[in-house]
Amino acid sequence: MKRAITVITDNFSDWETALINSTCRGYYGFDVRFAAPQGAPVISSSGMLVTPQLPIEAILLDEIDLLIICGGTAWQTEHAPNISGLVADAHRKNIVVAGICDGTRVLAQAGVLDNCRHTSNSAENLSSVSGYRGAACYQDVPYAVADQRVVTAPGSAPVSFMTEILAMLGISDSNIQAYQAMHAAEHSKPA
Repeated sequence: MKRAITVITDNFSDWETALINSTCRGYYGFDVRFAAPQGAPVISSSGMLVTPQLPIEAILLDEIDLLIICGGTAWQTEHAPNISGLVADAHRKNIVVAGICDGTRVLAQAGVLDNCRHTSNSAENLSSVSGYRGAACYQDVPYAVADQRVVTAPGSAPVSFMTEILAMLGISDSNIQAYQAMHAAEHSKPA
């Protein structure tokens, strides 16, 4: 069984990782867990109260296959947990590391984006991150980018974020296209 942990903070953008977590758990039988600072309950941007299964500080990298950093406004504040070491260690251990929206800022801070193709909400969003050296690898695209076991996406791309993560984990079956079509059907309507 594959194991995934999604890091969430107060005011996390709940829609950004809903598809990947639901699909992994419901369709592929993953052990899906959520971690927050000190394991405390957090409130999403829509007001949903979430009690995580574990504190960020208790994440054991040897026990997971996927580490997701959910976006949210906390990542641009001084109250954001410093998980750069955790993210860098996960990448070194060949764990798939994924960040969406401002979650990409965490990957940038950890140095994970320095030498792989990636995206975010904008190039400017990452250029303000201390220590970010990956500007030459930035892709200005509206969908997820996967490279070197790292998946990044703007906050507006949760569907391609889901499909790129699954592909990175070696899950490629006929259901993936059906899930992608189902979740992104509104984008295929003629103008």
